[in-house]
Amino acid sequence: MREERIDSHHHLWRYSPKDYPWILDGMDSIRRDFLVGDLQQAMEEGGIDVVVTVQARQSVVETEWLLDLVSRHEFMRGVVGWVPLADPAVASHLEKYAANPKLKAVRHVLHDESDDSYILRDDFNRGIARLKEFELGYDILIFERHLPQTIEFVDRHANQVFIVDHVQNQESKIVCCLHGAAHARSCSPGECLLQAVGMVTEADWNAWAESDLQPFIETVLECFGRDA
Repeated sequence: MREERIDSHHHLWRYSPKDYPWILDGMDSIRRDFLVGDLQQAMEEGGIDVVVTVQARQSVVETEWLLDLVSRHEFMRGVVGWVPLADPAVASHLEKYAANPKLKAVRHVLHDESDDSYILRDDFNRGIARLKEFELGYDILIFERHLPQTIEFVDRHANQVFIVDHVQNQESKIVCCLHGAAHARSCSPGECLLQAVGMVTEADWNAWAESDLQPFIETVLECFGRDA
């Protein structure tokens, strides 16, 4: 019996330009609804068994919608949702949504913030500090220019599970620096985990090949090991 094949990072949406301003001109193939039926077709074509569904807009309405969907579809194993981490009432939001065991992590689209040091804001970090008590991971979504701030951010949160989205836009040195910083300065071995997922979304959409991704895959394996 073969192991399950997992798509660890995909999105669902009812598309509108207002709700998804990051879907720009040239992204015509995704400027449409992508719902559960579309997901099931893509899973069948790709030989995928189960999925983790990741937020695509900064809204608790979307988080509630995704959690409702996973409650009705067994092949949807988890959600990375959004909650207002900088809100003084963040604990009440986390308590509400973490009551659903399918919520596995939360994410904030940091690289779209006008403030490149948003990740170091005190209110945001107070929210991050509450995640451990709810056993939630945090998805890091940054660009290369955010690396110094992000290393400092990771250092502040010992024992927190972080997920590195998109192999940080194929900047492999970011993945390794984050991994090294977390283990060398913030965490004891085994206490802090960073995982790298979702490479193709940041590749050349029209011309990528497996050979293009191989150097990044090898770097990630070198940093994390094959069992990470």
